Amino acid sequence: MTAPVTIYGDSRSGNCWKVRWVAERLGVAFDWREVDVTSGFTRTEEFLSINPAGQVPCLVREDGRILAQSAAIMLFLAEGSDLIPEDAFDRAKMMEWLFWEQYSHEPAIAVRRFQKAFLNKREDEIDPFLMNKGRRALGVMELRLVARDYFVTDQLTLADIALYAYTHVADEGGFDLDDFPAVRSWLHRVERDLAAG
Repeated sequence: MTAPVTIYGDSRSGNCWKVRWVAERLGVAFDWREVDVTSGFTRTEEFLSINPAGQVPCLVREDGRILAQSAAIMLFLAEGSDLIPEDAFDRAKMMEWLFWEQYSHEPAIAVRRFQKAFLNKREDEIDPFLMNKGRRALGVMELRLVARDYFVTDQLTLADIALYAYTHVADEGGFDLDDFPAVRSWLHRVERDLAAG
């Protein structure tokens, strides 16, 4: 029997982890299609016919409709679940963090990780601005988490899953999380929640 959705993703990508974790936590049946983003496949005619932006993750429904962008896919998969707050303000706050993650967090922490861990660039080959921007992002997270367990409500939401993805491997980009104890404690809580399903 065919799963209701097919997810194209690279198993090394935080953006792809987000989607997979949400699907697994909510028991959504899916077929995973592994895509190595460094292989050039995302620039082929075959893949561009699925996602013209040439990016993963990408979700294809059984009816042929296609959805790209990790936050959009997470929202689609989690519709009606406890990962999206019922309160309108809390939902908007969750969205605020989802947007912030893609604009202020991912472009520094994920990009530096990719350059260091996958392209094997030396420190002197990596733009120092990425370290500064990434540490600022971690500092914003630290301030938010000093007096609270999660980013939006008193339980796990999509905001936590989105921010966990690249934060939990920030050390691969050279970021020292020992400087951010509240973030480290939060990482353990999210890890526990994801493992519990």
